[in-house]
Amino acid sequence: MIENLTNETLVSRRNILASASSTLGGAALASLMNPASAVAAPARAGLPHFAPRAKRVIYLFQSGGPPQHDMFDYKPHLETVHGEETPESVFGDQRLTGMSSGQASFPVAKSIFKFAQHGESGTWVSEVMPHTAKIVDDICVMKSVHTDAINHDPAITFLQTGFQIAGRPSIGAWMSYGLGSENENLPAFVAMMSGNGGQPLYDRLWGSGFLPSEHQGVRFRSGKDPVLYLNNPPGFSAKLRRATLDHLSRLNQLRADEVGDPEIAARVAQYEMAFRMQTSVPDLTDVSDEPNSTFELYGEDARKPGTYAHNALIARRLSERGVRFVQLFHRGWDTHGGLPKQLRARCKETDQATAALVTDLRNRGMLDDTLVVWGGEFGRTVYCQGDLKAANYGRDHHPRCFTMWMAGGGIKPGISYGSTDDYGYNVVDGPLSVHDLHATILNQLGVNHERLTFKFQGRHYRLTDVHGEVVKELLS
Repeated sequence: MIENLTNETLVSRRNILASASSTLGGAALASLMNPASAVAAPARAGLPHFAPRAKRVIYLFQSGGPPQHDMFDYKPHLETVHGEETPESVFGDQRLTGMSSGQASFPVAKSIFKFAQHGESGTWVSEVMPHTAKIVDDICVMKSVHTDAINHDPAITFLQTGFQIAGRPSIGAWMSYGLGSENENLPAFVAMMSGNGGQPLYDRLWGSGFLPSEHQGVRFRSGKDPVLYLNNPPGFSAKLRRATLDHLSRLNQLRADEVGDPEIAARVAQYEMAFRMQTSVPDLTDVSDEPNSTFELYGEDARKPGTYAHNALIARRLSERGVRFVQLFHRGWDTHGGLPKQLRARCKETDQATAALVTDLRNRGMLDDTLVVWGGEFGRTVYCQGDLKAANYGRDHHPRCFTMWMAGGGIKPGISYGSTDDYGYNVVDGPLSVHDLHATILNQLGVNHERLTFKFQGRHYRLTDVHGEVVKELLS
């Protein structure tokens, strides 16, 4: 049969396929060519799948692996075994990093920081987080999170995309794709970075992967231009830019009609969003209209662009304006050495602003429908790296169990979920995988994680791959 097909038949079929694929792109372009008709990007058909508890997410990602033993997971047993070898029965057959595998011994390192119970919940919190200690009745501390990755890049990629190998869409991109935007003048997904040192962070961590590129996160930076190339160059007026975009849209419409590539519509959508952001972003990032009480709450660093505190304040302002997913990345939590000094520094940079954000959202009546997530890519080991008696000791990567917390958005407040053994090395109750975490986050936004999919290269992909269960014990 194939050899009987003529060239005219083949060309005709190609034209039909191109025409069919260009219909949606053409319709999208037609609406984009009329700026007056611009509206917030809608959700996918049928989404949300059920009534959501949260409208938006603020994800406070602490890059490098915060040490749970020194922050949340209080282990009094370590006082009695401090300096002793970690028992083989605790290790089992678990993987070690290349940095640990060469160690001659694995001495247990108790936390040098004092712990106390706080709030009506009696949640244990270290002295390095005095501000977080004040909001424990608003948060759900999850002590039994575990991951499959033992090194930074695959672990961070796993937390952000649900897969250890780069190329999948980030969680914020999935939110943008599935739920759309609530504000036509701002992107659905914004990423911000602060801190120095530690592991590098790449744009793909807030990228769209194989989803249409309009769903990638827009990075806000410090400095006079929060978004690169947003402002018009000297001598280029807003009127001229508008006319230029209109001409580009018409040219893109012609190209879309010819080749039927939906990415053309995505590119035009980004042009139009950039045009609208020229007026919305300067107003958003100008915090001079905030009262002094705001800076008393977040700290004076909130006045300084590029700091974690400033980004936390901008996150609240973005959420007020309907941005679906805001992600803060703070670097510097990788503590193989010098842990006491580094931990104090990281907590000084982040503790007040983190607690302030939760308090601010609660005071504004926004915490009920805003889900706040805090945590890194894995935890740290109970055993020491370096000289245990010196101030420069550290802890290695530990994927087997670590602590994260969530607040608002229908999450049960004032509880601790899951538990670890006396060494804080293995989960003994309530294991919570990365896929479970993602499924639960999506659930709070009214999304069935098994039904939010995208077909790519013949397969229907989803954020949770083929895994994940909603952890109902976390829900209020």
